[in-house]
Amino acid sequence: MINPSSHVIEAVPSWRYDVVGCLWTSAGTLLGFHGAPILETLGAAWGFRHDPAQLRREEYYFPCPPGASLWEAIAPYHPVRSTWREPADAEEGWAQVRDEVLAGWPVIVAADNFDLPFRPAYQDVHTNHLVVVYGFDEARSTVRVLDAVPPRFDGDIAIKELMAARDSNNPELHARDMFFTNRPIANRWLEVEIDTAAFPAFDLDTLRRTIRSNLDGFRAESSVEAFVGAGGQRRYLRDVVVRLRAGETICDELFLVAGAVLAQTALHAAWLALAAQRFDIPRLAVAARSVERIAHHWSAVRIAGALTRNGEYEPARLERRFHVLVDDHGRALDELEFLLPSL
Repeated sequence: MINPSSHVIEAVPSWRYDVVGCLWTSAGTLLGFHGAPILETLGAAWGFRHDPAQLRREEYYFPCPPGASLWEAIAPYHPVRSTWREPADAEEGWAQVRDEVLAGWPVIVAADNFDLPFRPAYQDVHTNHLVVVYGFDEARSTVRVLDAVPPRFDGDIAIKELMAARDSNNPELHARDMFFTNRPIANRWLEVEIDTAAFPAFDLDTLRRTIRSNLDGFRAESSVEAFVGAGGQRRYLRDVVVRLRAGETICDELFLVAGAVLAQTALHAAWLALAAQRFDIPRLAVAARSVERIAHHWSAVRIAGALTRNGEYEPARLERRFHVLVDDHGRALDELEFLLPSL
């Protein structure tokens, strides 16, 4: 059997939603490729979880409940699962990805933006990122890469450039190397399982069950080890202010935590708006706007947290920002709770 030196997978979609990062865009691409509904899958869950022991300096960081894979954490209501594969070195890393592409599967790989020529951070800033690989041409020494995160790229780069990005130690060398550095890329890639035949229908029963489950999750008891639910969210935000007042640097941590919550909240607002339109429920559209407002709060928190690095954002000001977020968040939950019996 001839082993071809080139192959490009056809009909690989590009998916992007504002304020979400590479974890979500790459997941959307693979879901779309497998014919699965993207927003219905990625937007269903809404909650809060922060486990300090899990925190990793990665652009695609997301806290996972015990025993759950990354994809099970971002899409807990759907039959999906992911497994991180960690090759021994760059050569094995490329061979594994190449085999996946030859088998007809686009592959999500981790990479350092410093070595990706299409990223604005190229040769300037190190950061831990995800892109999708779906083709290669060894005669031209190129690989086909899709990155839906702005400025968006869908084209060929040198195989050696991708291998360097995947094999990077991702060091923190200067003040611009923030948030997603000091964690080696290690040639990792995500093996993904998607059972589209078992996906739940997006109907009123699913809508009601999902909203009920999310609301119950916000009422969950927060443990000592992890900050969970609405109570855990309040406790975590209070803890951040206390630590900042004590002189602790919290900017990178808060940027990571807020980014994960921001993405999930924004997608859930869009999910609610989609349901409101599909099932003609105007009051649900109003609730969706309330949840969208919470996403904007988290966007502001992310910026504020970054500004604490140089003292531009003081603890008292950050505390006021948190109070507004928590108050509006409580009202959004109450709105959904009141609406649920009538759906």
